[in-house]
Amino acid sequence: MKNTVAVLAMAAGLGLAAPALAYDGTHCKEPGNCWEPKPGFPAVIAGSKYDPKHDPKELAKQDQSEREMEARNAKRVAYFKKTGKFIYDVDKIPND
Repeated sequence: MKNTVAVLAMAAGLGLAAPALAYDGTHCKEPGNCWEPKPGFPAVIAGSKYDPKHDPKELAKQDQSEREMEARNAKRVAYFKKTGKFIYDVDKIPND
């Protein structure tokens, strides 16, 4: 009985370890550098049908939004350095 349990436990352990030993289809250029595109996908996305081709108008909107955010943050930091109080709402910061 004890031998049967041991054999079953060992078989279960090998069964769990088997997927780790299976070949995953990657061809490593060097240890740790095993990236490769999935079959049917190009190695380089730029210029392919999978390239998102971002709209310059949308990118300009994001750029403008980031500049406005940085200006608000600069105003908050300047007021904090001046008074020692942090006010999140930029509209509540007095203009001196």
